[in-house]
Amino acid sequence: MTREWQSAEHAAAYLERADRVPHRSAGETTLVDEIPAIVHRVLDLGSGDGRLLDLVLRARPDARGVALDFSPPMLEQLNIRFASSPRVEIANHDLERPLPDLGTFDAVVSSFAIHHLPHERKRQLYEEIWTVLESGGVFCNLEHVASVSPGAHERFLGAMGITAADEDPSNKLLDMETQLRWLREIGFADVDCYWKWRELALLVGRKR
Repeated sequence: MTREWQSAEHAAAYLERADRVPHRSAGETTLVDEIPAIVHRVLDLGSGDGRLLDLVLRARPDARGVALDFSPPMLEQLNIRFASSPRVEIANHDLERPLPDLGTFDAVVSSFAIHHLPHERKRQLYEEIWTVLESGGVFCNLEHVASVSPGAHERFLGAMGITAADEDPSNKLLDMETQLRWLREIGFADVDCYWKWRELALLVGRKR
């Protein structure tokens, strides 16, 4: 992905803001609710400091998780968070490259990571997710999507308490409708936006 995430300063600035993202916990709660009650393996793409995977594993105590990230500062945070957990495997991987062979999963999740990829790679990644999902598995992507207009984007920035100058230069935002259409074309069922606040959206699809 982008060079910014190799920087300790960039990663620290993101983590410092993460808990202040409006309504984020509501999106995360909805994501966890979409995961089946019984899952054995969960893949978290772009895990960051492991916040989302930790929530999922607390809610699904029989599951094991694989955390993927490529940012050295984030990998350090992952190792700190899950140091004593035999349920979590941590892998160094850049999502701009094809997913490594990690086996199959009952759920694939992601939180505010895939929007950093070029659009063509986003779609390729969705296809790879389909391949690694077990039948009956679910893909839940809590994502930063493009606004419907420049005005709506300005209002989003205002609600976040930032200006255009504060925006992450690694963002490559894409509209929600295109991504939902891609998931349907790939073969996902029950594809929909299950939660949304301005530019933050939970995109879900199931493998039937």
